[in-house]
Amino acid sequence: MSTEPFFTLNPYHIMLAVIGIVVIAARWLPRLVSTREPASAPLMILFGAAAALLIPEFSEAPDPREMPLPWELTSELTVIVALFGAGMRIDSLLPWRKWIPTIRMLGIAMPLTILAVALLGVGVAGLTVAGAILLGAVLAPTDPVLAADVQVGPPHEGAEHPVRFTLTTEAGLNDGLAFPFVYLGLLVAAQGLNPGEWGLEWLFRDVIYRIIVGAGMGWVGGWALGKVLFVVPKGSVLADTGSGVVALAGVFLCYGSTELVEGYGFIAVAVLGLKLRRIENHHHFHRQLHDFSESIEHALTALLLIALGTVLPLLLAHLTWTLTFMALMLLLVIRPLSGWISLLGTNLTFRDRAVVSVYGVRGIGSIYYLCYAGSYMEFTNEPQLWSLVGLVILLSTILHGFTVGWAMEGVKEEE
Repeated sequence: MSTEPFFTLNPYHIMLAVIGIVVIAARWLPRLVSTREPASAPLMILFGAAAALLIPEFSEAPDPREMPLPWELTSELTVIVALFGAGMRIDSLLPWRKWIPTIRMLGIAMPLTILAVALLGVGVAGLTVAGAILLGAVLAPTDPVLAADVQVGPPHEGAEHPVRFTLTTEAGLNDGLAFPFVYLGLLVAAQGLNPGEWGLEWLFRDVIYRIIVGAGMGWVGGWALGKVLFVVPKGSVLADTGSGVVALAGVFLCYGSTELVEGYGFIAVAVLGLKLRRIENHHHFHRQLHDFSESIEHALTALLLIALGTVLPLLLAHLTWTLTFMALMLLLVIRPLSGWISLLGTNLTFRDRAVVSVYGVRGIGSIYYLCYAGSYMEFTNEPQLWSLVGLVILLSTILHGFTVGWAMEGVKEEE
């Protein structure tokens, strides 16, 4: 007679079951108290952490400090899809003056945030100048993945209030614009704080060339993809089939080819979405494509947030009061103050400036940038940096998730 147990606890099956429970619970529980579900992101992180602590058989995600590649590739893919979706949401680019707050957030608020974080890193955390610059670049970008509740609506839905428009376009473009500062940190690490030797190279290659190439490749890619989807062959276009896979393949083609010519792929896919949305802009396929890419984005995001939660107890083991202070300063002082300064003189109201300044959630992009920087530079205090980034993501999603409904109540949608 067999003595083997009738039931076997397969860790993989346990993991799948727990992921299913976490996603459903995180989406469902907030609706017990509200019709909105912005709190799902922090709940996925917290429930993932609880699963790792309470279920011995649950398989944790690989430690990103020891195995960063899976985290880098998955977060990169998630950000690519999210950036394309952010571009697709913009129904109208005109009038051009509505881009002024976005330009100020990108050109003033983000550099100020990087500078402030870098100064804190050197003066408070004792980081090297190179490590501090990289930390600023890692934490500065706002996340297009987790900010759906403050962004404009899907194609053809409108809801392009200046606050939503600014937060959507900022999140869509600032991921790529953080890259020059990543390269700046790597140059300082390799050649020292001597801009006379590498300053012009950084300016012309990493700032001017790569940004222009990224934007140009995205514009050309959007035009070419639009022709394939909506124009050729006439009378039997691909858009009529509703196949979102072909369009998503075009997004990957644009991103990969842009990176091959050393442009910024994140900028390219955001611009691709903006350009593609202008072609046959009333066609129903735009909404279908947006919904298709959003579903992929939500699935990847859920997996990453739960995975982050499972490793969060390990990451926070190296947390110090100094790092906690830096995280709170970033979320409660640096980002709001930098945003407020950059928006002075715009036509946004006091409340609108406050909402734009505060609601720049940190998340998936920070995971990608830290993995990317770590692949090129060995941090002497990598465990502490991961503790800081993990805490910032957790606190940022909590701040955003549990207050954004109240904050956006005063934002009246434009017809």
